Amino acid sequence: MITMDDIVREGHPALRKTTDEVSIPPQQEDKQILEEMLEYLRNSQDDEICDRYGLRPGVGLAAPQINVLKRMLAVHFTDQNDRLYSYGLFNPKIISHSVERSYLTSGEGCLSVDREVPGYVPRHRRITIKAIDLEGQEVKLRLKDFAAIVFQHEIDHLNGVMFYDHINQDNPFKEPENAKPIDR
Repeated sequence: MITMDDIVREGHPALRKTTDEVSIPPQQEDKQILEEMLEYLRNSQDDEICDRYGLRPGVGLAAPQINVLKRMLAVHFTDQNDRLYSYGLFNPKIISHSVERSYLTSGEGCLSVDREVPGYVPRHRRITIKAIDLEGQEVKLRLKDFAAIVFQHEIDHLNGVMFYDHINQDNPFKEPENAKPIDR
């Protein structure tokens, strides 16, 4: 079981590295790691398990955050329409995105960042991604608003990018142009 002790923090070199593609079909070891990442997210959203193991709640986790430099991510959350997104994905790739942007009005957080980082993080409002799921099937997901933000945050981790790299350093709360604010 993954716990907060397994999650590397800001400053760890793995968080700034570009990750390697996972060979398809995935090895059993890679599937196991990805299943454990998804399990962490489910556990982190259960108050009792959170308290017992000292977990921080999360909606997404990328492999570099547990010091695994492979293109794997897990997400587990519901969007504003109560649609559940619960995926473990290998080699996710954004294949298209909107010009229109969005941002979370509350800002973004990260399991690897133990501090508040104030500011708006501009993201594409809509994206389409392709990936391989835990069953080895290719999936194509069209995402918008909060779901698109979560996936972009995690895919950034696979490229060594942290969410605060996107914040306007001179004016952190400057509303991004052509962007829809998302309350969460």
